[in-house]
Amino acid sequence: MTKRTIFILAAIWITTLAAVAMASAETLRFIPLPMQDRETVLKQFRPMTAYLEQRLGATIVYDYCDNYADVLERFRQSKVDLAYLGPLPYVRLRTVFDGAEPLVHFKEASGEARYTCSLVTFVDTGFDPGSSRDRQIALTQPLSTCGYLSTGGLMRNHGGSLADNLYRYLGKHDAVALAVVRGEFDAGGLKSAIARKYTHMGLKIVAKTPPLPGFALVGNRHTLDPTMMDRIRQELIVLDPKGKDESRLSAWGDNIRHGAVTASDADYTIVRELLGKTQIPQEGNF
Repeated sequence: MTKRTIFILAAIWITTLAAVAMASAETLRFIPLPMQDRETVLKQFRPMTAYLEQRLGATIVYDYCDNYADVLERFRQSKVDLAYLGPLPYVRLRTVFDGAEPLVHFKEASGEARYTCSLVTFVDTGFDPGSSRDRQIALTQPLSTCGYLSTGGLMRNHGGSLADNLYRYLGKHDAVALAVVRGEFDAGGLKSAIARKYTHMGLKIVAKTPPLPGFALVGNRHTLDPTMMDRIRQELIVLDPKGKDESRLSAWGDNIRHGAVTASDADYTIVRELLGKTQIPQEGNF
């Protein structure tokens, strides 16, 4: 066999192996939580999914939903493999789909894998959560942890009631903050980390919830094998945001760049207790 023949056969073999590898590469369907506008959300998550693609040898394709209910429905129908979910959406999902498994909680800038929701107002509005009636309050979405659930709970803690006021769902957390800043609403409920971004514009945090389990990357046990879920988990928790991976993570979104810890269903006990028998309205009352 000549050297030319050996070279040709080797080239064919390498090409064949590459083609087989590409054909067998797993495609993972990922839905990010619709907390902000679509362009912002995708920009925040693309560096993370590119990293996972490289480490896993998989392809990650994006799906996008404009509300939490659609995210949960896609999961229930096994049309998604991975999703970035807050505590309440996960708890609701788990009640109708036992295949949902939290893989990691993403840490906040504080280094804690927990976060809080805030009740906010504008600095000169004079909003009192304990005595307010017929005031207009902006909420995110029915399945948002920082929406009706947390806002109503914070007002109850002050002796007031969300039901005694006028509330409307605006969708994104940023939309709530801006609506309060513009004076379109007297108060609002949103994630504290997002609220703090608007304090320089006059937004004031009136009250905060106890720490809640951090936002999570949730896997679908019906479509992902245990080995793949464990690999995803390990690739994220080994990242060191204060050391060797600081440069890499600086390109990731604010909500996912601070590292991650292993998650489990038991982490959501506090959310289930907070939810209790609360009936969350699917629409506002004005």
